[in-house]
Amino acid sequence: MKKTKLTRNFTLKIMSVFIGFLIWFIVVNVDNPVSSKSITIAGENVELQNTAYVDSANMMCMQDDDPDPIRVTITGERRLLSRITQTNITLTADLQQAGSLDTDPVMVPITASCPGINPENIKVTPQYLSVRLEEKVTQEFLVNVNYGSSQPGKGYEVGSQTASPEKVKITGPKSLVNKIDKVNATVDVDGRTKDFSEEAELNIIDKNQDSLAGRMAYLTIDNTKVVVTTKFWKIRTGVNIGADYVGVPADGYQVESVTTVPDTVSIAGTDEALETLKQNDNTIWIGGTDIDITGETTDIEKKVSLKDVLPEDVKLTSGTSEDVWVKVSILPIGSHSYGLPSNQVTVDNLADNLLVTFGTDKIEIRVKATAGELDDFNLDEVKASVDLKDMEVGSYQIPVTVKLPKGFELLDDVVADVTISEVSNSDTNNE
Repeated sequence: MKKTKLTRNFTLKIMSVFIGFLIWFIVVNVDNPVSSKSITIAGENVELQNTAYVDSANMMCMQDDDPDPIRVTITGERRLLSRITQTNITLTADLQQAGSLDTDPVMVPITASCPGINPENIKVTPQYLSVRLEEKVTQEFLVNVNYGSSQPGKGYEVGSQTASPEKVKITGPKSLVNKIDKVNATVDVDGRTKDFSEEAELNIIDKNQDSLAGRMAYLTIDNTKVVVTTKFWKIRTGVNIGADYVGVPADGYQVESVTTVPDTVSIAGTDEALETLKQNDNTIWIGGTDIDITGETTDIEKKVSLKDVLPEDVKLTSGTSEDVWVKVSILPIGSHSYGLPSNQVTVDNLADNLLVTFGTDKIEIRVKATAGELDDFNLDEVKASVDLKDMEVGSYQIPVTVKLPKGFELLDDVVADVTISEVSNSDTNNE
């Protein structure tokens, strides 16, 4: 049988393939040809050297906030290149090698080194590091102590926190130091009720309320840690608010009452302060100098800050508003203010599918005696009603029709806050 062209000299052909593979193997693994490899490194990883070169002139070097990445291209034997990673490469920029320090920015040549690689076989792109020379300044800042989102144990508030030292000095480039808004020292108080002292690391906050942690390499603090002392105060609820006033109303008028909204608050204080408060009827007083009723004929209302009148070593609990509204009710002599129970008010013309709720348990009515004495006034004899014809679901302030016993009259129109809602199934079932 004749051999085909494909099978002719088959052994010779197999040998040729084998020899070709052997030659390739020798070229790749024995001769180890020269190749190139590129590695990209973040620009902030460039080490700036010989900064003392400008320190003597009271200057500092600053890199851009987001420097361009550096591409390092290495030429060498393929086998050697395969083992090189970013960690093997060191990038430096020597200030002494800068062409001039009078330019803005200053361009400093970048040098890359890698073990086992000849420097001339390393190429860096870009070739220069851009830096700015700035005046070095030192500024003093108060340490702002806080406890973040942590919360003390039940029944306690953080009463006071102090830092030692209370101030720190920060040195750095002028533009960066000028950005500093505050220096925070934060400690964890979660679940704690006993006074304690501990070291706290400092966090520098800029005027945008962002941390400058990423720029700390350019800043020097004379005390990187401070000792924070935290003291806990007991909480007391239901502390009364009292208010005084100065002056007298106009002739023919009298002070009916002095009330506050709210009338009680929650506070926290030291044991000694709470005991003193107890001896003063558990009441915080708003001084009369804040409210002057001289010559007045109508009610006086004024918003007062409790923060200004709190006793020493006492504070409002977290979430408690410091604002209090003080109302001095002024009425003509021979008149009086009464609280008419809202359940004494008749509701007329309310649709069957609606329900009305009064905003307060009592509605104020101001009464003057036209014949007889106020002592004879009987609140139970007052007839009052509201007309809710055509009223829909919602909240309203509506007039109250009031009929007083003979010998008495209203000083003012009477209004009530009401909420109208649809009757629910549970309301129907309870009827």
